Amino acid sequence: MVSDPHSFSKPEDAVVKHLDLDILVDFESHVIGGIASWDIDVKNGNKIIFDTRNLKIESIKLDDGKDANFSFGVENPYLGKSLIVELRPNTKKVIIQYATSPDAAALQWLSADQTAGKELPFLFTQGEAILTRSWIPCQDSPGIRFTYSAKVTVPKSMLALMSAVNPQAKNDKGVYSFIMDKAIPAYLMALCVGDNAFQAVGPRTGVYSEPAMLSKSAWELGELEKFVTAAEELYGPYRWGRYDVLILPPSFPFGGMENPKLTFATPTIIAGDRSLTSLVAHELAHSWSGNLVTNATWNDFWMNEGFTMYFERRLTEKVYGKDFAQMEASLGYQDWMEELKKIGMTSPDTRLYINLEKRDPDDGMSDVAYEKGYAFLRYLEEKTNRDSFDTFLKNYFNHFAFKTITTKDFVSYLKDNYLVKFPQAKIDIDEWIYKPGVPNVSKAPVSILFVKLDEWLNSYKSNSKIVTELPKTLSYQEWIYIIRNLPEKLSESQFNSLNKQYGWASSGNTEIQAAWLEKSINAGFGKALLTDIDKFLVKVGRRKFLEPLYTGMLNHGMEKEANEIYKKARRGYHFVSVQTIDALLKYKTS
Repeated sequence: MVSDPHSFSKPEDAVVKHLDLDILVDFESHVIGGIASWDIDVKNGNKIIFDTRNLKIESIKLDDGKDANFSFGVENPYLGKSLIVELRPNTKKVIIQYATSPDAAALQWLSADQTAGKELPFLFTQGEAILTRSWIPCQDSPGIRFTYSAKVTVPKSMLALMSAVNPQAKNDKGVYSFIMDKAIPAYLMALCVGDNAFQAVGPRTGVYSEPAMLSKSAWELGELEKFVTAAEELYGPYRWGRYDVLILPPSFPFGGMENPKLTFATPTIIAGDRSLTSLVAHELAHSWSGNLVTNATWNDFWMNEGFTMYFERRLTEKVYGKDFAQMEASLGYQDWMEELKKIGMTSPDTRLYINLEKRDPDDGMSDVAYEKGYAFLRYLEEKTNRDSFDTFLKNYFNHFAFKTITTKDFVSYLKDNYLVKFPQAKIDIDEWIYKPGVPNVSKAPVSILFVKLDEWLNSYKSNSKIVTELPKTLSYQEWIYIIRNLPEKLSESQFNSLNKQYGWASSGNTEIQAAWLEKSINAGFGKALLTDIDKFLVKVGRRKFLEPLYTGMLNHGMEKEANEIYKKARRGYHFVSVQTIDALLKYKTS
């Protein structure tokens, strides 16, 4: 067991092994209450420590049926507080009766008017990184895995779903049972309750969403089965049974969350042309890197996301071709460079292995983990050869399946099982993993299609009045590249012409729309697009889009407008996004 600075638990003394959960979801009080019954393994001592955050602990019993003595530790602003349960000899089970607070950080309660159907309220959870402790008393560390079963009681008009074996239709009782027989860490515990419906898109794949979104979502994700098959051909069997995707209401703070068996996804990927489904490729890839082989602590977060970015781009190359993957890698590299500008090239946070002790682990979830991690694995592939590296990765996933490992574990395995075969490669692992900035050997990925666009961009920068019109058939990645590489200082006539000619401000593709709104704000034309910006920020809760738009407004004379929009939009954002934008705007609730 590895010491985790973001968990109060001491698994070397006593660790959880299985959870039996019996809960009631109350939409009137915005509270989840019930019993978390933990099977435990006591290795040393006479107590077990759980992580909690704003939970009301009503009683705790042990497997002898008698009340247990328990106490709490000192509260920490982002860790919550420890729950210390005294054990008796031969204790095998701890039974905790509890209730969440109405403002539990992991829980997003939506009113009916915030849903697509407008008839029923909605609830979803988001546990990564350390928020599961706000809705279940648990040992909330990625290094601790457990199986679970659950009984969830909800209003009869709603369907409950979890990161487990799921029902595909509502029942007339409003009581649903779940089983997850593969051991997972607490951050992958997930629950959704709402007016959900299901449509299969393949033998082991399907889509859940509100009925109003179902046919559109099922078409958009109609290639799920193809993705799973292609992933297996790359890196071995999919080990989780079914792979389904749940399209959530717009307040979901991330693009997707890789909850086992049931990816939670943002509705912003429903573009009508399947152009944004690479996000699903990313979440599917997590079924190997992250869910199957998990980072032991959040200091090792790059191992989840760097591996997944590499897997995703190999997968999209296999399904959509080399040009697609090259464009994605090139845009990702730009994201990495922008992140470095923001946090500083020499910042210790630009390392892959990052020290997050005494900090919120959310601080480490930057493009560095994703894109520098990807670049490292891509470099390993190029310095050796692709076939050998594929074999190594397949063996790696198999060797560490259903285990949690540290960066140090990976480095040792890499040296002993791969680099020893390629002594001529001379890989400087320390430069990639433990040093800040960009390694000297790193090269920007090149997209042939983007190189072709450079000719248009250079012409536009020389004389925008005579440049030829771009073809409407460009991919979304090409549009993003064009928008990002337009002159920083657009003239009013350039802005008006581009806005009218291409309609980016109202694009049905949220990636294009967000990129143009950000570009316009930073070029000083945000007020001209205020209606579009307002609609976008009220409708979309994805933090990736919110932070740069609000930041741009603050930096370009739109502080008043930013605060006015946020005041009405905030209720529709998840805690993860609220935490970021509150700090950015210095927002005070009272």
